[in-house]
Amino acid sequence: MKRGALRRRARDISVMLVVLVCATVVIWTWDRTPTSAFLPPESHYLKLQSEEKVEKLPTALNTETKDSYSSAIPFVNKEESKEDSSDNKDTEEEEEKQVEEVTVSNTNRGKIPTIEEKKGEHEVIASEPKYRKTPTKEDFKLEKVKHEVAVGEGEATETTHIKETNSDPKSNILATDEERTDGTSTARITNQACNYAKGKWVVDNHRPLYSGSQCKQWLASMWACRLMQRTDFAFESLRWQPKDCSMEEFEGSKFLRRMKNKTLAFVGDSLGRQQFQSMMCMISGGKERLDVLDVGPEFGFITPEGGARPGGWAYRFPETNTTVLYHWSSTLCDIEPLNITDPATEHAMHLDRPPAFLRQYLQKIDVLVMNTGHHWNRGKLNGNKWVMHVNGVPNTNRKLAALGNAKNFTIHSTVSWVNSQLPLHPGLKAFYRSLSPRHFVGGEWNTGGSCNNTTPMSIGKEVLQEESSDYSAGRAVKGTGVKLLDITALSHIRDEGHISRFSISASRGVQDCLHWCLPGVPDTWNEILFAMI
Repeated sequence: MKRGALRRRARDISVMLVVLVCATVVIWTWDRTPTSAFLPPESHYLKLQSEEKVEKLPTALNTETKDSYSSAIPFVNKEESKEDSSDNKDTEEEEEKQVEEVTVSNTNRGKIPTIEEKKGEHEVIASEPKYRKTPTKEDFKLEKVKHEVAVGEGEATETTHIKETNSDPKSNILATDEERTDGTSTARITNQACNYAKGKWVVDNHRPLYSGSQCKQWLASMWACRLMQRTDFAFESLRWQPKDCSMEEFEGSKFLRRMKNKTLAFVGDSLGRQQFQSMMCMISGGKERLDVLDVGPEFGFITPEGGARPGGWAYRFPETNTTVLYHWSSTLCDIEPLNITDPATEHAMHLDRPPAFLRQYLQKIDVLVMNTGHHWNRGKLNGNKWVMHVNGVPNTNRKLAALGNAKNFTIHSTVSWVNSQLPLHPGLKAFYRSLSPRHFVGGEWNTGGSCNNTTPMSIGKEVLQEESSDYSAGRAVKGTGVKLLDITALSHIRDEGHISRFSISASRGVQDCLHWCLPGVPDTWNEILFAMI
């Protein structure tokens, strides 16, 4: 009996010891590793969220398709292939007779305002725009509507949208859009992820960026609508707001710091010259700058004997050694006289050869912006005695002789050449600017065409397409290191921004629905360029 009782007691004690040891192990494990440790790490969810694919929106405003192009000639548009038999004098050429006148490293993106994190919430600290009136608290209501964090190698990306309410009943024509993404906020997004061409126009009462009546040092009077007969300037108060990201606020001092010891070059037609003059006014704030140096001779810009103007202009801001220049190349290909001793000689138009200026001075350029488009018509070719050449000899390919085909072939050829030069110039950033749209209604410039609308956003205010409306430009840069500065669709819905009928010097009944009033739409082209560099 006693022996059995002892065995039972020993068994009970053993069970109790086992339970005690197990409880001790469980408690020790709990203290060392809480239950949350057994859940998947938070970074796992964040990675999955950042890798979600965004569904593409339909290309509503894309007027060109792949079917528009010939398989024999790269990037041919059917509409552009139609011969233009208008005579050589067009608005662009007629007006130009009357006037004489940035690569940065990825780590140097300018000053970014601070984002303070506290208990998972972010406080937005907005900086004051340098060239604008400081907004009051009543002007803005900040609302953070989106926060995306992409966890890679310790990097985070945030997009912050800012709501704007405007109590100023300044105009019953323009309704201020409430949603605003301000470049002065703390919002950041990688340039690669942002399609700046997709977005909408909104009213901003702190625009324009400079005075069209005061920027006389840089702005040609034929493009300064403040000096014309126009009386409605609501078009100056619009700002482009990208859909999925913030666009950095342009400041002249910030631009000069970013482009310190660098050269920005615009190479193209008169629309490129407008972009150049816009940039000069934006950098200077429209104010006179007597310290800015004329360095045109360094780039061969010298007025030839008997000529009206040099082949371009180049100016240097001494405080940062920043140079901004423009070179006239209306077709973006090399044009040379066949007989240099004969003033009436024909000129070889080398479709497969980049402009001589680029071949000679590319090594001095850090940011290059190219464009062409509106000089590709029979009137221009015949009037200037341009003869198409390929491989150094006159072109015999009838398909290539079609102007639309020739233009697209040239764009593709020049972009390809610039792309081939990028490895030789590692610091160079190159852009091709898409076509600036014309808005002639009821005819051409010399057949009664007009653009009488002065009401902003009357034909639309938003662009949602993913691809460029300038299909040939998009195809030309695809797969290259040359980036597309896509301005076509966003400019298309700004028909009220042209010089129109208000030019003082234009012939009676002739309207300019090609060039833009400045300040105006080309300023936005430069804001996007600034964000991309």
